[in-house]
Amino acid sequence: MGALQRFVAILAADLRARTRTSRFWVVLVAMMYAAWWCVPGPDASHAVLLIWGGFRGSYSSAWIGMVLAMAFNVLLNLGGFYLVRGTLVRDIETRVWQLLVATPMTRAGYLLAKWASHMLVFLTIIVACLGVGLVAQWVRAEDRTVDLLELVKPVVLLTLPGLAMTAAIAIWFDLLPPLRRTAGNVLFFVLWTTALAFGVAGFEAKSDFAREGWVSDSGGLLVAGRDFHRVREKQTGKPQRFGFSLFSPVPKGGIKRFDWREWHVRPMDLFGRLLWLVFGIGAVLLAAPLLDRAAARTSATNERSRTSGLRLRWMDVALRPFARTIFGAVAVAELTACVRERRIWWWLALAVVFGLQAFGGEQLMRTGMLLAWLLPLDVLARGILREREHRTGALVFTGEGAVPRLLASRLVVSVLMLVGVSLPALLRLGATSPAGALAAVVVIVSIASCGIAFGALFRTARPFELALVALVYVALQGATVFDAGAGATLLGHLAAIALASIVVVTAWPRLARASV
Repeated sequence: MGALQRFVAILAADLRARTRTSRFWVVLVAMMYAAWWCVPGPDASHAVLLIWGGFRGSYSSAWIGMVLAMAFNVLLNLGGFYLVRGTLVRDIETRVWQLLVATPMTRAGYLLAKWASHMLVFLTIIVACLGVGLVAQWVRAEDRTVDLLELVKPVVLLTLPGLAMTAAIAIWFDLLPPLRRTAGNVLFFVLWTTALAFGVAGFEAKSDFAREGWVSDSGGLLVAGRDFHRVREKQTGKPQRFGFSLFSPVPKGGIKRFDWREWHVRPMDLFGRLLWLVFGIGAVLLAAPLLDRAAARTSATNERSRTSGLRLRWMDVALRPFARTIFGAVAVAELTACVRERRIWWWLALAVVFGLQAFGGEQLMRTGMLLAWLLPLDVLARGILREREHRTGALVFTGEGAVPRLLASRLVVSVLMLVGVSLPALLRLGATSPAGALAAVVVIVSIASCGIAFGALFRTARPFELALVALVYVALQGATVFDAGAGATLLGHLAAIALASIVVVTAWPRLARASV
């Protein structure tokens, strides 16, 4: 009984701590809005879940539950990770975990409690979104019969096992020191896209095991695809294509509806989904032996044990003329510190993207530039938060004019880092298309400005890290979000610079005062 009380106490304390943050409420409101958007009206130009041929189920409780489960697998799996991660790091930094494990609670029990608190946060968001789904079902009025079991069933069987893995990954990333910050955030985005690709690849598989067996991806896309295929073949009596589309425009022929009032889950599929839940819990238990060693690596010990990267003495000589003023000295000191702490792997990655920019064709040059912009991601996202994270605000902000001077130096350092990693591409553009080079510089200033604005506004690096990684990913897929040659895109980046400036002027002084 005592162990259960301690377990519940950790859950309650974590939930209270999360609900007191603006980040939780921003994600909750965003997911509730997304839940409403996932049940569009007849005049909408988009569809969230369509089966081949432009079919979707009528808006019954069962179909809305399925739609929201698919949306959660994409949106909540990604945003939820960035929402819940960091709580274990906070306990390690504040030494709270030592007090907890000094009680009869085991280390495995402590980590399971943290995992369960992650799941409780996810469930809170899911319940709110299901409530929005019921409202949407009544408003759309295609089928107003409320069936709570059918509404909840897809979320429980499809969404929760995937979220169990997400919560377990958040535990592991908080434990492993190299993955506690920017590298872990980027790596999870890669894992998330890989998991989606794995689920989609199952639709193309020709094997009966993938299409008829019990195997499934973590998000349950294969399970849903199999059942859509089976139900539609039974309803039509004709062979149907395997697969479905998410977040697509309405087809030219319009949307056709079919009945979907119940979801009959095969026992083998239930077993397959249960396995993912077991994998998530098992992954947490496997992390228990690492807790003591990982907890010894706090940010303070990491700072003390951090060894310098390359000395780069030539930078002292090259930048000395720019350090003759107070602002110049601050900017030069911050730039050299940022560059010198780069690890050898960073320089190797820089050599690769430099090669793409210098010697590749136009498409490879563009790819090299996009990838290069991710290399200084920690500087872009965390530079403005340095005093807050290192608790040095009381020392740094006491000087006269320190607040505007530091803001300007952080912007200059961010821009110079982006220009530096993009230098071969900028030189090629300058030789062949000076206007294109100038437009690329505008994009660079936009990225640097938004990084500072996001950090000053949200007081955490994760929103900007997620935003930039996602934008680079869609740009690599062909989107024109960074194609400054397009007039609309260039105007968008100029508007982003203006908006970021307003946000920074408003939020940075408050952040500076809060850091003192």
